[in-house]
Amino acid sequence: MPRQITAFSNPLIKRVRGLRDKKHRREEGLFLAEGLRILTEAREAGRLPAYLFFAAESASHPLVRALVEATEGAGGEAVETNADILSKLSGKDNPGAVVGVYPEFAVPLEALDRSSARIWLVAERLRDPGNLGTILRTADAVGAGGLILVDDCVDPFSVEAVRASMGALFTVPVAKAGWDAFRDWLRAGPGQLVGLSLDTDHGYREPRYETPTFLLTGNEAQGMPDFMAAECDLLVKIPMLGKADSLNAAVATAVMAYEVLAQGDRS
Repeated sequence: MPRQITAFSNPLIKRVRGLRDKKHRREEGLFLAEGLRILTEAREAGRLPAYLFFAAESASHPLVRALVEATEGAGGEAVETNADILSKLSGKDNPGAVVGVYPEFAVPLEALDRSSARIWLVAERLRDPGNLGTILRTADAVGAGGLILVDDCVDPFSVEAVRASMGALFTVPVAKAGWDAFRDWLRAGPGQLVGLSLDTDHGYREPRYETPTFLLTGNEAQGMPDFMAAECDLLVKIPMLGKADSLNAAVATAVMAYEVLAQGDRS
């Protein structure tokens, strides 16, 4: 039976609010997700929150009831509260009907099965949570095996990244690794490393991509370092016909991923 919390001073409310800070997420091993759609996708993917907060006025919604029942059935706690507290938890003036607190679940590189998918996405020093979330959505859309974050990337469990992923964080495996560890893992088995770069004459539609293809997107502002580009099996560029010199990192990743997918469909 859900308990009720309506006081901002409640210790659990203070603890959960702290998860908007990266330091507290690391200490707790927990993160926040908000919105009925995102939490429902998480439930359908087999991920249930340790704590589920929902507004009293939404308690009768069938999807909210399903989340409450699943959370309590899995040993989590459901908490009925109000819109003001949900706003404090989520950081939004107009919060969703539900906020969930989940254990972090980054996957070790060694647990990834490279043969399970034709496409894998790799991001290097990605700094923008919106870009990370969008790349996760692309990974889900093209059936990528997962997203591998190399070196110092933005936290995929930040509120902003989770929100931008629109639930894809719960459906796409995410691994974190330093460059050397990723390179050694990649070279221990099959896989073509394809880097997105402006410093090449190869258009992205020219090559035939091997399976599995690992698409490497560099830092938004600086691109990938020369030593990483040198380790790629292939560098390709997306033509720019206007005045802009490059696409947004997440957009470029999506264009490339769909080209690899299209080649697989044609073969």
